[in-house]
Amino acid sequence: MITARAFAGKRYAVLGLARTGLATVESLLASGADVTAWDRQQTPRAKLEGRCTLADPMEIDLAGFDGVVVSPGVPLNTHPLADKARAAGVPLIGDIELFAQARAELPPHKVVGITGTNGKSTTTALVTHILSQAGVPALMGGNIGLPILGRDPLPEGGVYVLELSSYQIDLTHRLACDVAVLLNITPDHLDRYDGFDAYAASKGRLFAMQRAGQVAIVSASTPAALAQVAGLPQQVITVDPAQPEDQSRWPALQGPHNLENVLAARAACRALGLSDQQIEAGLASYRSLPHRMEIIAQHNGVLWVNDSKATNAASTAPALAAWPATDKPRVHWICGGIAKADNLDECLPYIGNVASTYTIGEAGPMFADILSPHTRVERCEMLCEAADRAAKAVRPGDVVLFSPACASFDQFRDYEARGDAFRDCVARVTGQSAGAGEA
Repeated sequence: MITARAFAGKRYAVLGLARTGLATVESLLASGADVTAWDRQQTPRAKLEGRCTLADPMEIDLAGFDGVVVSPGVPLNTHPLADKARAAGVPLIGDIELFAQARAELPPHKVVGITGTNGKSTTTALVTHILSQAGVPALMGGNIGLPILGRDPLPEGGVYVLELSSYQIDLTHRLACDVAVLLNITPDHLDRYDGFDAYAASKGRLFAMQRAGQVAIVSASTPAALAQVAGLPQQVITVDPAQPEDQSRWPALQGPHNLENVLAARAACRALGLSDQQIEAGLASYRSLPHRMEIIAQHNGVLWVNDSKATNAASTAPALAAWPATDKPRVHWICGGIAKADNLDECLPYIGNVASTYTIGEAGPMFADILSPHTRVERCEMLCEAADRAAKAVRPGDVVLFSPACASFDQFRDYEARGDAFRDCVARVTGQSAGAGEA
């Protein structure tokens, strides 16, 4: 794990003992810190009994603490702990801030921080993959993978690639990324912020923490993202996904959203000193993250794609755009679940690519009514029924795309369980095992 002498003898309260919270406590204890920890559930508390103080930060005097470490899921705008910590003069921080404070004691390294409303996970995984393929020690963390403080430090010359949500950035104050990437900013999580501008400014703080001489990369895809680089003293690199590029040589990186991810990852890896040849090799060999435009099978000339992570229409629209119609529409689109809006406006510009739609779940009837004037629709109830019907209708060259444009909670625990269920359905209808990234 990552430890630091800088934490020795200091006092920290940690609220929330899920995987990241437990890793944080272990790191602080191993560093010689005095830790008070709490979780509403008894099971995680039991793992720490006798090793630190167990007490709710809301029930103790916070005066004299050096920091209160909270999960990014704690709403700072409404949770009473925020006011209590502020009154005691104690900073609210997250595990990324502790990592930033520990950096001076780690072997010489670089940090890439990646944020944005959409595309963070793919870009983080892509940068990590390209670096690793080029022989550079790299690991990803933050909002993806294992907790960063629970990982072993990289050797000299390594690169930490961190996916950072706005919530994590809000809890971070000293992370000066060697390369910071901002992909896009569209309205999201506005219940946590005083309007869209405040949400955008939260993303922009990733650049504000940088120093002169470091590199800021921004996508031109959204005006709100471009606004965050105005007047910055560091080097600014702008990438423009509106400029077309041949994506056929990157099998797992299709669609306009993935072009944005590729351009940002390429710029980041160039800034880290990789050659174009090394970058291109990494792009070509990359395989999708599970449930994100994941190719799970190719059977009888038909591609089966799991995009269960697409929980709203804005996320599904680029997936529909990834396979444009040539002589005929090729996409058989399975969608539905719990709708986040009463329309599919972002998807309709790409409906010409769709040969047939199979609607499922709670939103199925509404989606069928919206889409029927534009394309063939089959009203289904369950996911496997939709996969069965699609399997009977497809022809070589077609794509079966499961991109729900909905939350999963009507039928599934989360988008991951939903994607796993789709993989099982595909295995049954094709008669072959559908594995992650299989082509």
